Amino acid sequence: MQATSLRKGENATLSVAPVVLAVIVRGLSADVSALLLGPDGKVRSDNDLVFYNHPAQDGVSVAGGEVSVDLARLPAEVDRVVAVVSADPLHPGAVFTRAPQLKISQPAASPLMFTAPDFTAGETVVVLAEVYRRGGGWKVRAVGQGYASGLAGLATDYGVDIEPDGPAVCAARLPAQTQSAPAARPAVDLSKVERQAPALLAPALQAGQVLVGRGIAHRQAAVYLILDHDWHMQELYESFAVQAFAERVLALSANLDDDGTVPVIFSSGKDPFLEEIRLDNYRGRIGQLHTQVDWGWGDVAEAMRRAVNHYQESGAADPAFIVIQVGDEPQDKAEVRSLLQNTASLGVFWLFVGFGRGKLAFYKNLNASASARFTNVAFYDASRNPGAVPGERFYAGLVDAFAAWMQP
Repeated sequence: MQATSLRKGENATLSVAPVVLAVIVRGLSADVSALLLGPDGKVRSDNDLVFYNHPAQDGVSVAGGEVSVDLARLPAEVDRVVAVVSADPLHPGAVFTRAPQLKISQPAASPLMFTAPDFTAGETVVVLAEVYRRGGGWKVRAVGQGYASGLAGLATDYGVDIEPDGPAVCAARLPAQTQSAPAARPAVDLSKVERQAPALLAPALQAGQVLVGRGIAHRQAAVYLILDHDWHMQELYESFAVQAFAERVLALSANLDDDGTVPVIFSSGKDPFLEEIRLDNYRGRIGQLHTQVDWGWGDVAEAMRRAVNHYQESGAADPAFIVIQVGDEPQDKAEVRSLLQNTASLGVFWLFVGFGRGKLAFYKNLNASASARFTNVAFYDASRNPGAVPGERFYAGLVDAFAAWMQP
């Protein structure tokens, strides 16, 4: 039967029958593993990590390059099964550049194929796909998310105990993987990131080095994130591009504000939705939150007002660094300009980050006129896929203008 190709972020319906996820890796020695997760996105115990030294658990088994899932045998408290491929730690320095392929098969059904985009940031672990419950049935989603922090960071994010008395994978695998983390450290203590979100340690270190280079490593700021929720952004939410962007902003925030929390505002209509993303809940957080927001024409000005009100009500003494992801022109340009002018004296810096499918000329030209410049406003074009921008270059684009504004 002819295979159906999935793109990153796409899903497909499964029958309640055994499903096999076969991983194909070229040019790299790699290991395949799986995680059984509850509704909270965490394992129930260390036994829910299925790998070569613990090859079967509650209907999920791993053999060679295949993850087999017997859907009928999965306990009711297992909400999803995640398929993972990791570079063999016995080959130090090995990273994914060419993305692995995944073939998803069920009896009497056409197979599904998924090839993630290639990787460029030193990823050693890739979450390829997840099999998850939906409406009394099962679906599979193509994920293709890479991580540079190794299996240790991934395991910790999903709640696996990595102490020496945990699964044998810890003793056999972790030392070699953690050696690949950058040796240089920024001036800020990132121990909270290491404990709560080790998969974000690598981008946090990259952000920290950029802050050191710009001379503001010891300065603090309250970081906010505003996300465009216009209908034209749907593909970027479903492909996890917005999630990945939010994770990188959270990693930057860890260097500027030690509370490990970024308020997130979804710009959609006159009632913007405000929540937060934290070091201890960031995995899949944007996907969880944005489903609570209707698609529509985003009202950027209203979302900006919500951010300023939250900042003022918080009583924060440090300045606010408000990152606004924009995918198209605002509805009311005059209103946005007025807000920028009226907040210039409030200790608020606005960074408009463009990525999406729409026009961005308004934001690009905010400071084009020498006679009407906004000293507390900048624009960064992150391209249509900010996840493909290397870490230090991405963070330089994010903080260069903010750093200049912060300088005494």
